[in-house]
Amino acid sequence: MTNATKLLPRGLRNCNPCNIRISKTKYLGEIVPSQDRAFKQFESMDWGYRAVFVLLHHYYHKRGLKTIRQIISRYAPPVENSTESYICTVAAAVDLSPDDIVPFEDRETMILIVSAMSKVENGTPAVITDVIAGWELFQKHKP
Repeated sequence: MTNATKLLPRGLRNCNPCNIRISKTKYLGEIVPSQDRAFKQFESMDWGYRAVFVLLHHYYHKRGLKTIRQIISRYAPPVENSTESYICTVAAAVDLSPDDIVPFEDRETMILIVSAMSKVENGTPAVITDVIAGWELFQKHKP
């Protein structure tokens, strides 16, 4: 790891822009085993973003989490996050109320949501081309 890489936020170093925790769930493009004790690592940022879209797809379609408030409350619980601030940041980024139903199949909305989540997680704006590449991989390799 170079000195410049060491300065990057953890999520970016791991190509895991939304800091998905290690779990039994395995994603395409995941590096197994992760060298990070708590968070998954991915081969590239686009695979890391794809994993976020897969996770949000699961929340939406399998767990019934349909609003930004429901999704972020599950994703970033208050025991370790400023969840309400996270919710407001993501909702503002997509110009939705935190309690509006998210149009999950809408490409632009989902790219904005995941970009906002990445910014909250890393403190720096997402590289939009990476997020778009992650969406395209998600569309190509749907769960």
